[in-house]
Amino acid sequence: MGYTIAQKIIKEHLVCGEMTVGSDIGLKIDQTLTQDATGTMAYIEYEAMGIPRVKTEKSVAYIDHNTLQTGFENADDHRFIQSVCKKHGIYFSRPGNGICHQVHLERFGKPGKTLIGSDSHTPTGGGIGMLAIGAGGLDVAVAMGGGAYYITMPKMVRVNLTGKLSPWVSAKDIILAVLRVMSVKGGVGKIIEYGGDGVKTLTVPERATITNMGAELGATTSVFPSDETTRAFLKAQGREEDYKELKADDDAVYDEVIEINLSNLEPLAACPHSPDNVKPIKELEGQEINQVCIGSCTNSSYLDLMRVAYILKGKKVADNVSLAIAPGSKQVFNMLALNGALGDMIAAGARILESACGPCIGMGQSPNSKGVSLRTFNRNFEGRSGTADGQIYLVSPETAAVSAINGVFTDPRILGCAAEIEMPEKFLINDNMVIEPAPIEEMDNVEILRGPNIKSYPETHPLTDSIEASCSLKVGDNITTDHIMPAGAKILPLRSNIPKISQHCFTVCDKEFPARAKALGKSVIVGGENYGQGSSREHAALAPLFLGVKAVLVKSFARIHKSNLINAGILPLTFSDPSDYDKIKLGDMLELPNVKKEISGGCDVTVINKTTGDTITAKCELSDRTRAIIAAGGLLDYTKENS
Repeated sequence: MGYTIAQKIIKEHLVCGEMTVGSDIGLKIDQTLTQDATGTMAYIEYEAMGIPRVKTEKSVAYIDHNTLQTGFENADDHRFIQSVCKKHGIYFSRPGNGICHQVHLERFGKPGKTLIGSDSHTPTGGGIGMLAIGAGGLDVAVAMGGGAYYITMPKMVRVNLTGKLSPWVSAKDIILAVLRVMSVKGGVGKIIEYGGDGVKTLTVPERATITNMGAELGATTSVFPSDETTRAFLKAQGREEDYKELKADDDAVYDEVIEINLSNLEPLAACPHSPDNVKPIKELEGQEINQVCIGSCTNSSYLDLMRVAYILKGKKVADNVSLAIAPGSKQVFNMLALNGALGDMIAAGARILESACGPCIGMGQSPNSKGVSLRTFNRNFEGRSGTADGQIYLVSPETAAVSAINGVFTDPRILGCAAEIEMPEKFLINDNMVIEPAPIEEMDNVEILRGPNIKSYPETHPLTDSIEASCSLKVGDNITTDHIMPAGAKILPLRSNIPKISQHCFTVCDKEFPARAKALGKSVIVGGENYGQGSSREHAALAPLFLGVKAVLVKSFARIHKSNLINAGILPLTFSDPSDYDKIKLGDMLELPNVKKEISGGCDVTVINKTTGDTITAKCELSDRTRAIIAAGGLLDYTKENS
């Protein structure tokens, strides 16, 4: 039996465990990336491990999230990260150089290599044939220190692409079609692998758009073959030596196969408030819009924005629409400026933003009250835009641009013949905004620069024999990390200050939660299906840890958040019988009388509702390693004990 692409990379990087679906495996990590919203804490954690120099082939820190500097906090964090990078062997991508996933694809990604990043959209690297996985900051810190990265061996899903996209139908429409089939939780525990004759019709940036939004499926990662298209992209980036052919064996076996005929696709939109709430644009045509935002790590490539410029050239943005465009990298920005495309955008009335995440992470460009905003981004969770009642739709750059001109939802196919835009044979290469680390002989002389906003990792404790704690919060299905730990311009600057940022924990759902949890001292959170979907932000576990949360009891977890809870030493429990969810109310006193013994023995966990007298059975699905992490009080304590 042959191997899939992902299985080949896993086999080559396997350091422990067996490649059996559902088993715990450890992988050697070649590259890591962080961004500034998660990076500060990751580097605080790395420092706590006491390892002088990173042991990866390449680690890069990007400044792309917290670039709106309305106070000292973000600038201080950037300075801290830059000094850590210089001292510990990490490359530093300065603010303005671009979004981490776009820049990493352009300048550092290598087919066949493993990459983990403290951002859930790290799977963008799968567009170039990497096994690229989003992870918590502490997992990234451990990997930088030479430790393995552990995942549950996923199932393999093949998405078989046939045919060819029609004019003005795009890669964004492909991944929206996959989301329509699989849903936001359909990829949990799976790797999505793309194959079929349709693959060769897609450029690397188009492939990266698709793997980027694989995160919205809940998938471990997504990956494309590395082929002659990949070679051409790397050659154009001056990196042809990084090319490696990578394809699935003809007799590879998949757990699931999905067929997508590209020829049959039409322009699509993900409607409020979920990426899988997908409808054809033709069903929305004519509805008035208020805002269009083009960019993000999903759709800010040179190819995307050249198509946008083609549509906008000689036109004018509708009077009722605000159009903002953010090129994904300095490389893209420069090339657009030099070939005149940037001028076409500006002349049409577009507001040009810096090369950063910006509106996608809630950093500016919030729409008006109840405003309809078309965005080329990857998430449209309620409130994420910064406007609580904003109506956010996810669309392709082509749909976004033509709708901005017309002021209403518009099917881009009205434009007729496709724009003839080719990938460059040579990209503009200038890495002067990537700062190399200090040589080994100079690293001891580098001073780490800390501002007053940078606080220590929260206090942790080993697992106790029993736990008695109140239910401090009860929530429903599909709770996202934006619910747990909101983003946006007011809160993101607090990412290095857990005590302060914890005051915003779950306030989207219950404004009283932080004060209630802190007053209780210790508590349990109860939730529904797919708890913790969305971002990889470990702050969604660290803030509850600081507030005294000892366990989270839900119907099911999203992958990264469950890992982050384990890393923080918080018990991830699931109801053995989902109907038992109804047996717990806010304020009920819960007891886990034998929790340490049950966890160490791999048994189900007994939960007694002392308020009602009900006894509930919960599962705690852990490997031997994660069981030891929970017992130690979290991954940081476990790493210190075992280093």
